[in-house]
Amino acid sequence: MNLNEMMKFVESEYIVINNTPCELCGGSYLTESAGLSFENGKAENITHCVCENCGNEREFFFRAPFINPMEWEKNTDELN
Repeated sequence: MNLNEMMKFVESEYIVINNTPCELCGGSYLTESAGLSFENGKAENITHCVCENCGNEREFFFRAPFINPMEWEKNTDELN
């Protein structure tokens, strides 16, 4: 996956978030933080959001096929 494809993939995540109304009040979610998780050798992008109206918190989980867990661990080890 090249950089342009990766950016389109991430952009599609924010399209989902921006088009998902709060289940409590119908307000819009604002992104508070984003991070990666590795479960069973698969990468997930986790985005923590808060409703701008009522403060309801929600996490969105998206697969992250552009992240290779083995390569990520190698690069992280090199930084330490």
